[in-house]
Amino acid sequence: MNYAIGVDIGGTKVAVAAVDEQGTIICQSVIPTNLQIPPEAMIAEIQQEISRIIEKSGVLVDQLTGIGIGAPGPLDSRNGLISCPPNLQTWVDIPIRELIGRSFPVPILLENDANAAALAEKWIGAATENENFIYITVSTGIGAGIITEGQLLKGLKGNAGDIGHMVVDPSYGECVCGQSGCLESIASGTAIAKRASEILGEKLTAKEVFHLYQEGNPRIIEYMQEVFKVLGVAAVNMINTFDPEKLVIGGGVSEFGEPMFDSIRQYVQRYALNPTGRKTEIVSAKLGQQAGVIGAAALCFHIESFK
Repeated sequence: MNYAIGVDIGGTKVAVAAVDEQGTIICQSVIPTNLQIPPEAMIAEIQQEISRIIEKSGVLVDQLTGIGIGAPGPLDSRNGLISCPPNLQTWVDIPIRELIGRSFPVPILLENDANAAALAEKWIGAATENENFIYITVSTGIGAGIITEGQLLKGLKGNAGDIGHMVVDPSYGECVCGQSGCLESIASGTAIAKRASEILGEKLTAKEVFHLYQEGNPRIIEYMQEVFKVLGVAAVNMINTFDPEKLVIGGGVSEFGEPMFDSIRQYVQRYALNPTGRKTEIVSAKLGQQAGVIGAAALCFHIESFK
């Protein structure tokens, strides 16, 4: 049996897992992303965590196919660089593939985190039967992995699908990228926590907003209906542009569940341009919060298919 290490780097946490050839996680840990230290120091912590996972899992070096890394963009997957992610603002042209490779004598692959999650959902998740689908993650940030004719659409540097910075409504104000009204500045978990805190006049996390929504807080319900509509706009844009057979939506914000999915479906049924597009299947990610780390490992098992 061969194994791979998957590393999913996010703005708030980093997941590391040993994954087998069937996509089963055999050992996993999560550490916080410390943005108060230099990127190289944080990467050193990730290296230590990889070593711990390898030791704890009992995987031998000759069983290790490689280490796959999913990270937020912009990045340069071909040259192994994390370029300048808005949610990792000090990570500018960080040669993560080289840095990780100094400690581990195996192939190191880097991919956009949403792309990695899309590969996981294609491999063993909600889109195993689909050749044309889009995976959308709505979490600390927002991104998309686009599979067309069974292949990952990467673009020049691996940044295709960075839909979080697609402008949907300039009236919402400035995004961290400098534009006004980006999808991520309205509907990400970070944006939801910020705006809900302003509405209720108290500091809230995205998880607390979720609980208030479940409890039926009228002001939060009204606000989240606006967010769901914006996600519907994004879904229509993706359907009109790429003509997929399915949208798979994951990330922490997807925990709002059926009210969110129903709202997106209704918007798509009304506004998608093509009659076929209005019937696009819209489903929850099967792998949940594990999609990123499984997808990162998948890079090592599917190198030829997803170059």
